[in-house]
Amino acid sequence: MKLHLNRAEGLYMIDTYAADHIVIGGRRYARSLILLPDRLLPDWPVTGYDDLTESDYVALAVHAPELVLVAAHEGRLLPRPRLSAGLVGRGIGVEVMPLGAACRTYNVLVAEGRRVLAAVILPGAAATS
Repeated sequence: MKLHLNRAEGLYMIDTYAADHIVIGGRRYARSLILLPDRLLPDWPVTGYDDLTESDYVALAVHAPELVLVAAHEGRLLPRPRLSAGLVGRGIGVEVMPLGAACRTYNVLVAEGRRVLAAVILPGAAATS
Protein backbone atom coordinates (compact mmCIF):
# COMPACT_ATOMS: atom_id res chain seq x y z
CA MET A 1 0.00 0.00 0.00
CA LYS A 2 1.29 3.44 -0.90
CA LEU A 3 1.34 5.96 1.91
CA HIS A 4 0.42 9.55 1.08
CA LEU A 5 1.86 11.66 3.86
CA ASN A 6 3.92 14.81 3.64
CA ARG A 7 7.59 13.93 3.69
CA ALA A 8 9.65 15.38 6.50
CA GLU A 9 12.81 16.68 4.84
CA GLY A 10 15.93 14.68 5.69
CA LEU A 11 14.08 12.05 7.71
CA TYR A 12 13.46 8.40 6.93
CA MET A 13 9.81 7.87 6.06
CA ILE A 14 8.02 4.81 4.70
CA ASP A 15 6.90 5.16 1.07
CA THR A 16 5.00 1.90 0.66
CA TYR A 17 4.68 -1.55 2.18
CA ALA A 18 3.41 -5.01 1.31
CA ALA A 19 3.39 -8.35 3.12
CA ASP A 20 6.94 -9.15 1.99
CA HIS A 21 8.71 -5.79 1.74
CA ILE A 22 8.84 -2.13 2.70
CA VAL A 23 10.01 0.84 0.60
CA ILE A 24 11.90 3.66 2.28
CA GLY A 25 13.30 6.57 0.29
CA GLY A 26 12.61 4.73 -2.95
CA ARG A 27 14.58 1.64 -1.92
CA ARG A 28 12.93 -1.72 -1.38
CA TYR A 29 13.79 -3.82 1.66
CA ALA A 30 12.72 -7.44 1.98
CA ARG A 31 14.54 -8.26 5.22
CA SER A 32 13.80 -7.19 8.76
CA LEU A 33 15.11 -3.76 9.71
CA ILE A 34 15.23 -1.09 12.38
CA LEU A 35 13.99 2.34 11.32
CA LEU A 36 14.31 5.65 13.12
CA PRO A 37 13.68 9.15 11.81
CA ASP A 38 17.43 9.72 11.39
CA ARG A 39 18.76 6.20 10.84
CA LEU A 40 18.01 3.00 8.96
CA LEU A 41 19.60 -0.25 10.10
CA PRO A 42 18.96 -2.94 7.47
CA ASP A 43 19.32 -6.68 7.95
CA TRP A 44 18.07 -6.93 11.52
CA PRO A 45 18.53 -10.67 12.18
CA VAL A 46 14.97 -11.29 13.45
CA THR A 47 12.95 -13.38 10.98
CA GLY A 48 9.67 -13.85 12.83
CA TYR A 49 7.66 -12.31 15.64
CA ASP A 50 7.83 -15.52 17.65
CA ASP A 51 11.64 -15.40 17.41
CA LEU A 52 11.92 -12.15 19.39
CA THR A 53 13.73 -12.38 22.71
CA GLU A 54 14.06 -10.06 25.67
CA SER A 55 17.59 -9.19 24.52
CA ASP A 56 16.22 -8.15 21.09
CA TYR A 57 13.95 -5.65 22.82
CA VAL A 58 16.62 -4.38 25.23
CA ALA A 59 19.08 -3.86 22.35
CA LEU A 60 16.66 -1.29 20.89
CA ALA A 61 17.09 0.97 23.93
CA VAL A 62 20.53 2.09 22.71
CA HIS A 63 18.72 4.20 20.07
CA ALA A 64 16.90 6.18 22.79
CA PRO A 65 13.39 6.04 21.29
CA GLU A 66 10.37 7.29 23.16
CA LEU A 67 8.27 4.60 21.50
CA VAL A 68 9.05 1.28 19.80
CA LEU A 69 6.64 -0.06 17.19
CA VAL A 70 7.14 -3.78 16.63
CA ALA A 71 5.69 -4.54 13.20
CA ALA A 72 5.12 -7.85 11.45
CA HIS A 73 2.88 -9.22 8.74
CA GLU A 74 1.97 -12.39 10.55
CA GLY A 75 -1.11 -13.86 12.18
CA ARG A 76 -2.11 -12.69 15.64
CA LEU A 77 0.51 -10.47 17.20
CA LEU A 78 -0.01 -10.72 20.92
CA PRO A 79 1.99 -8.33 23.12
CA ARG A 80 4.46 -10.12 25.39
CA PRO A 81 5.00 -7.87 28.44
CA ARG A 82 7.75 -10.11 29.83
CA LEU A 83 9.89 -9.47 26.75
CA SER A 84 9.28 -5.74 26.54
CA ALA A 85 9.65 -5.10 30.28
CA GLY A 86 13.26 -3.94 29.85
CA LEU A 87 12.14 -1.12 27.55
CA VAL A 88 9.07 -0.21 29.55
CA GLY A 89 11.21 -0.05 32.69
CA ARG A 90 13.32 2.60 30.95
CA GLY A 91 10.23 4.68 30.16
CA ILE A 92 10.10 3.56 26.51
CA GLY A 93 6.65 2.66 25.21
CA VAL A 94 6.18 -0.52 23.19
CA GLU A 95 3.37 -1.26 20.74
CA VAL A 96 2.99 -4.44 18.70
CA MET A 97 1.12 -3.87 15.43
CA PRO A 98 0.43 -5.41 12.06
CA LEU A 99 2.82 -4.09 9.42
CA GLY A 100 0.39 -1.69 7.74
CA ALA A 101 -0.77 -0.04 10.96
CA ALA A 102 2.81 0.30 12.18
CA CYS A 103 3.97 1.90 8.90
CA ARG A 104 1.18 4.46 9.00
CA THR A 105 1.71 5.17 12.71
CA TYR A 106 5.47 5.52 12.24
CA ASN A 107 5.05 8.14 9.48
CA VAL A 108 2.53 10.15 11.51
CA LEU A 109 4.77 10.16 14.58
CA VAL A 110 7.87 11.14 12.57
CA ALA A 111 5.91 13.99 10.96
CA GLU A 112 5.00 15.14 14.49
CA GLY A 113 8.69 15.21 15.41
CA ARG A 114 8.54 12.21 17.73
CA ARG A 115 11.51 9.89 18.38
CA VAL A 116 9.91 6.63 17.24
CA LEU A 117 11.64 3.37 16.34
CA ALA A 118 10.03 0.84 14.02
CA ALA A 119 11.31 -2.70 14.44
CA VAL A 120 10.02 -4.17 11.18
CA ILE A 121 9.95 -7.95 10.86
CA LEU A 122 9.93 -9.17 7.25
CA PRO A 123 10.23 -12.74 6.02
CA GLY A 124 12.33 -12.25 2.89
CA ALA A 125 15.72 -12.47 1.28
CA ALA A 126 18.38 -9.80 0.77
CA ALA A 127 17.51 -6.14 0.30
CA THR A 128 17.38 -4.91 -3.26
CA SER A 129 17.30 -1.54 -4.93
